[in-house]
Order: sequence, then C-alpha cells, then structure tokens
Amino acid sequence: MNDRAAPSRHGQFGPDIYARWRASSLGDITEALEHALILRLAGDLAGKRVLDVGSGDGTLSRVLAGQGASSVVGCDVDPRMVGRAVAAAGAENVLMANERVGAAPVPRYVAGQAEALPFPDRSFDVVTCITVLTFIPDAQAALAEMARVLAPGGRLILGDLGRYNVWAARWRIRGWFGAAFWRSANFRSASQLRGLVAGAGLTVRHVEGAIFYPPSRAMARVMAPLDPWLGRLTTLGAGFLAVRADKR
Repeated sequence: MNDRAAPSRHGQFGPDIYARWRASSLGDITEALEHALILRLAGDLAGKRVLDVGSGDGTLSRVLAGQGASSVVGCDVDPRMVGRAVAAAGAENVLMANERVGAAPVPRYVAGQAEALPFPDRSFDVVTCITVLTFIPDAQAALAEMARVLAPGGRLILGDLGRYNVWAARWRIRGWFGAAFWRSANFRSASQLRGLVAGAGLTVRHVEGAIFYPPSRAMARVMAPLDPWLGRLTTLGAGFLAVRADKR
C-alpha cells in the first residue's frame, strides 16, 4: 500500500521509497498483514518453483524463499530494483552462512516485463504478482503470460489495489490534482479481478480482502487485529485484494 505500491516501470519510484515505507509504523503493519494473507493463500511452498512478478526490491521473494521453496525467481522491469534485490539477497545469504542458519534458496533476479516474461512455458509451480497489475496498461496480456509460465496444477497468487476504499480515493484525488501516474492507475473490484484471472484460463479458488483501515498509523494499530476477520467477511472497503487461482 501507500506509494510503495507503485511499480518503478514509470520511473517515479525507486528502491528508497520501498525502504522508507517499511521503516514507518504504518508501512510495517500494512506489509505484515499483506504478507500473511499472501502466504496463507499460497499454501505449502515446500519443493515448489516460485516466480514473483514485479518483485521490486526483493522483500517478498526473500520471504517466499524462507517457506521451503526449491527455487525463487524475481522479475522486475526496473534495473534499479533488480540491483537492489540482488544486493539484499546476497547480504542475507552471507548472514545466514555466518550464523549457520538452514539453507533457504537464494532468490535469483532478472529484468523483464510482466507482459513478456523471459521464461519458458510451464516453468513454475507458483506465481505471485503483488500490487503491480493496477499499473500495467495491458493487464490481460500480463495475466496470460503468468498463466503460460505456470505448470499444470500450479497456482497464481495475485494481490492488487482495491477499488472501493479510502486508499484508492486518496490516490484518485492525487491524480485529479495533476499526478499523471495516479491518473493512469486502474483500481479494480474483486469481481473485475476474478474476470481478468478467469480470462487467462485460470480457475479462481478464493478472493479475500485486507487493509480495511485508512492510511493512518493510529487507525492501523487499532484495526490491525481485526483486519483478517474483516477480510474473511467481505472485500468491500479493502485497500488490498488477494486472489488465488489454479491452472487446470
């Protein structure tokens, strides 16, 4: 959430924006809730080949690598993000070696567009794509590519910015007042995301919301314990929507 959700394909946001967001209390609470939902929907990753599309600075891909995956690849359109992710993964690997922590795979990172993923067909068992689709002009083409690289029986975990919530209203106002980047953002409802995913030939299994509080540190602290419960009840008002879909 917040401005760190914006992918760097547009050049406005680089790796430092991500770091500042996570250093804030609001960012820390929000990202923890998002990651918990993503991991719950992803299920058991033991022995799985995982691709994170729009991997940014690599934070999520490193989390995924710690869940028992056999391999994790991050793909991002911005070379700055790829460079930061490679450096962070290398530093974390050195720390694990020094502390003799068990062997999680070191994520590999490549530059590439979601609409033309640089991987062969059926290369991955799990594909994640988090807070990226909103900013891709041809979202259907990107989802078709994710479906292409999924192996039969594989799963897609799609997380995106919801349409009907305070966060999206705030970003729309920024667009109205001249922020061209936010004017081009396409916020979608849960039903719209379902339709896009189904249009890629995938079977939607579950849709859930998260981040029901406004962009306020105080409100985040109060509402965070209730957030998973609200997400199981409704997607209306959720700033973040997560979809799990399977490849037939």
